[in-house]
Amino acid sequence: MSHFDDLLSEGAAVPTEGWDFSWFRGRATEERPSWGYAGLLAERMAASEAALDLQTGGGEVLAALPAVPPVLAATESWPPNVALARRNLARFDAEVFEADAAADLPLPSGRFDLVTARHPVVTRWGEVHRVLRPGGTCLSQQVGPGSVRELMEFMRERPPEGHPHPGPAATTAGADAVEVSLAAEAAGLDVVDLREEALRMEFHDVAAVVHFLRKVVWIVPDFTVERYRERLAVLHGFMERHGPFVAYSRRLLVEARRP
Repeated sequence: MSHFDDLLSEGAAVPTEGWDFSWFRGRATEERPSWGYAGLLAERMAASEAALDLQTGGGEVLAALPAVPPVLAATESWPPNVALARRNLARFDAEVFEADAAADLPLPSGRFDLVTARHPVVTRWGEVHRVLRPGGTCLSQQVGPGSVRELMEFMRERPPEGHPHPGPAATTAGADAVEVSLAAEAAGLDVVDLREEALRMEFHDVAAVVHFLRKVVWIVPDFTVERYRERLAVLHGFMERHGPFVAYSRRLLVEARRP
C-alpha cells in the first residue's frame, strides 16, 4: 500500500462523533478568533442562573467549563452526539434534549437567562427569543460566509485563480454579519455585539483533509474518499511538493439580548 493510501485509510478511520478536534494536533492548524469564545462563554456561564447550549455536539465545550449555572440544558440533533453529550455533562446534572437543529425547541418559554451556540448549523432566532427571559442574552460564535471556500473549490476542481492559497476577503451556517443581525432583530432581539474575522488554516497532510471533510460535512456535502480520490491525489501531490494547503475559516461573534 502506498503512503497516499495509508493516509486515506488513516483519515477515513478516525471517529467523527463530537467536536473534539485534538486528533488534528500536528497535522492541521487554525487561528482562533481574537475575542476568545471559550473565555466569554465561561464568564457568561458563571454569572447565569439557567443556561441552554444549542447544537452542543458531544458537549465537549460545556464539559471544559470551570463553573456552570444551577440549571444547565443542551440540544443536539445527531443521536451518537446526544449519547456522548449526556455522558460528558452528567457531572453537571445537565439535561440533553435530542432535537433537530431546524425544529422548535422542546423547552418552555422564558426559561433561560442565557442561550449559547458555537457553530450552529441553523439559528432559529424566534425560538431563541421565546426561551429567553426578558433581559436574557444569547451568545453565539457562528460560521461566516465562504468559510474554508479554498478547500471546497479545490475539491470541486474549481481552485481559486492563480494559486490554491488565496487570502481572506432563520440564519444558517454561512450567513454574513448583516444577515445574522437582521434576523436576530426581526425576532425581537437587540444585537449588542457583532464581530467578524477571517482565520488562517493549514492542512499538513491529506489524512487531515479527509478527516476534516468527514467531520465538517457542510464544506463538501457529498464527500467520500472514493468519490474524491482523484482530487485527493492531486492535493497530496501538491502538499508533498509545496507544503501545507492554506484555507481561511470565517467566524462571526454575535451577542443579542431580549428586551
